This record gives sequence, C-alpha cells and structure tokens, in this order.
Amino acid sequence: MKQCSNLFPNKEAFIIFALYIILFVFQGVFVTASKTENGGYDYNTTLVVFLSELLKLCASAFLYSYKRDWYRQKHKPYVVYINKPHIFRAICMNYKLLLLYFIPSLLYCFYNNLAFINLSHYDPTSYYILLQFRVVLTALLFQFLFKKKLALMQWVSLAILTIGCMIKNFDAASIQSKTDNDLWSQVFNIYFLSINFQNFCSCLAGTYNEYLLKTKGSNVDIFLQNVFMYLDSVICNFFILMFKGELGTIFDDFGSLADTFVILITINSAVVGIVTSFFLKNLNSILKTYASALELVITAVVCYVLFNIVITAFTVLSICLVSIAVAMYFKNPVSNVNMNVADNKDKVPLLEVTTNK
Repeated sequence: MKQCSNLFPNKEAFIIFALYIILFVFQGVFVTASKTENGGYDYNTTLVVFLSELLKLCASAFLYSYKRDWYRQKHKPYVVYINKPHIFRAICMNYKLLLLYFIPSLLYCFYNNLAFINLSHYDPTSYYILLQFRVVLTALLFQFLFKKKLALMQWVSLAILTIGCMIKNFDAASIQSKTDNDLWSQVFNIYFLSINFQNFCSCLAGTYNEYLLKTKGSNVDIFLQNVFMYLDSVICNFFILMFKGELGTIFDDFGSLADTFVILITINSAVVGIVTSFFLKNLNSILKTYASALELVITAVVCYVLFNIVITAFTVLSICLVSIAVAMYFKNPVSNVNMNVADNKDKVPLLEVTTNK
C-alpha cells in the first residue's frame, strides 16, 4: 500500500496515468492511419502541429476563465481579483514565467514536428521503443533539477529498459540489412540521429516543464501555466512555418486537413497536452517515461490487429524486458511527494505580488 501511495498519491493520479497511456496509443494509431501508401503524408504536418498548439491554447484559456468564473461565485470580488485575476492581467503579472516557458515550448515544437518525420520511417512499435532511449537522460536531468538521487534498483530498472530498446533497434537494423550489406549505415543513419534528437527534446522539455510546474510556477493556476506553454508554442510553430516557407500556402493546405484521421490527430494531441501537464504536476517525469514504455505493449498489439504489422521474436523479447523494468520500478518508485526545490524568493504567492504592486 505504501508503494502504491508513493506511485499514485490518489485515484485521480492513477486516472491521469492511464489516460496518458491510452491517448498516446491513439495518437500513434491515428498518425499511422493517416499515412499514404508510400509511407508519407498528404497534408502539411507542421500546420497540424500548429493548429494542435492553437487548440491547446484556446482550451486552456477557456478552462482558466471557466474556473475563474466558478471561483468568483464562491468568493468575494477582491479575493477573486487577487487570487484569480483576469487572464490578460495574470499574464502581465507572471511575464517572467511566460518567458521561461519558451524553453520547453521550443523543445516540444521540435519534438512534435520530428514525430511525423520519424513515424514515416519507423513502424509505431519500433518508433516507441526507440524513443525509450530518453529514459536514462530523463533520469539524469531529473536528478540534477530536483536534487533527488535515484536508488540502485531504480537505475537497474532503467538499464533493463535501455537494453530492451537496443534489442529492438538492432532487430530493425538486421531486417533492413537483408537488402543492404552495410549494417552500420542502417543503424546510424539520418533518421536514427533524428529520433535521438527527438529524445533529447522530449527529455529536456518534459523535465524542465515539470520543474516549472512544481517550482517557479507552483503558485500559478495549472491552466494559466498551460496558457503560457501553448502561447509560446504557437509563436514557436509560427516561426517554424515561416522558416519552412509555408506561411503563404497555409490556406491552400487547409483542404487536406479535412481528413477524419487528421482531425482526430489534432484533437487528440490537444487533449494529450493538457493531460501531460496534470501528469507532471501530480506525478513526475520518471514515471512518465515508464508510462511511455507501457505504450509499447499496447501499441504492438493494436498495430498488429489494425495494420498487420508483424511482431517479431526480437520485438517480443524487447517488450518482455520493458515489462520487467516497469514492474521493478513499480515496486520501488520515485516518491511523488512535494519536490519543490525553489528558493523562497522564487515562490511568491499571487497575493503578495498583487499587494506589493
């Protein structure tokens, strides 16, 4: 019971954990289903990411305003003015936090755009397994930011998880080597580098986002923090579109976004973003990597049923190792108690900020 309480502090935390896994499995399936016969996409993937971030921003702003209206009905006006200010005033009050969110926003921007590129060159099971290289890097960043050392068994679990990823990676390389004798070129190609850069973006963005949620922004409403994140993300993705020279063709590309799976990708991505913020606020980025690993088992089965993607012996072995690693971690998890490590000067309540102002 103590282990469960450390892993999931309450029922809501477990629901968030399960919902996170389910939504990401759906995302992989939707993206795969949206591919053309040659493995590409007949829609502007950067525009889809941009619209997803815009939808997240609108949803977060709406939820913050709705929560503020509910709060206003329960409290006196001056209490609302201090603790739940209007969204534009809240942004001005916390402009420093808004600027800090540019770091994870830019990294998530790279991550989301690379997801489409890498999924076009890997089947979903291989893609998710290769993404598990981010586990060790996430653990290192977690230790650095939160000053919390992992136990030996937790590192053993991470090592087993990494080995499982390597087995699947060489499995993919060995299959491709049947048509190309240069094995190393199959392992260390441009897409292998691309997916590892995606791993780096995911690790740093997720861990730093958790750091902001639990430290610098611990006294700021989570929906307002999401507004900061996605406002910055919209700006970053706008510049990505401009860099790719696709701003002039945005309206021409809207017709291709009417596809059912593209709409599902956009909506599902928006929901995933909001659920992820609750995951990092109530749980931690270490458990998030294990949740991602659990997606492998479900994704492998779902894609076998829907797309007839073969599950090889190497894939089965890799999934077994991932499952063992997850089970070991569940027995000795990182505690989800308050890990707020910010100095007191960084944790100024809204009440004090408003009063001083």
